[in-house]
Amino acid sequence: MRTPHFDSARLRQALGQFATGITVIATRDEHEHFIGLTVNSFNSVSLEPPLILWSLSKRSRYLATFRQCSHYSISVLAAHQQDISQRFSTRHADRFQQVEHHVTELGLPLINDACAHFECRNRHQYDEGDHVIFIGLVEHCSAQGGEPLLYFNSGYARLLSAT
Repeated sequence: MRTPHFDSARLRQALGQFATGITVIATRDEHEHFIGLTVNSFNSVSLEPPLILWSLSKRSRYLATFRQCSHYSISVLAAHQQDISQRFSTRHADRFQQVEHHVTELGLPLINDACAHFECRNRHQYDEGDHVIFIGLVEHCSAQGGEPLLYFNSGYARLLSAT
């Protein structure tokens, strides 16, 4: 519960000082079409068992699809993939059209040339505030490496060095 004098704009500004990576999280809808969206609320939860988390606004038009899917994929975008991040954060009829990707054995799309990929079982969901927190059990993953695409202070950012 918020205090009466809480400043949401100040919270957003403070949270913006935490640099995050950018992902595209994707699955198939009830018509077997790929859907995906840009997410920067991705995080590790546990190595044993291998768990990750991410969150989605309760206002998202894709919420019902992600709540009901058995699996989803995560592509950790590379620094040169800013256009893909923007494409998956705006309305496009088919976000995967003209985006190089491949399909896994589970039938999930993964963005080519991303820094890392994960395929997750949709294990748990928790309603908190204005978002739903998804916990995924990692069933497959790979790390291609490279410079990650970052988000910082309400804009894209790059590493000074990747040591």
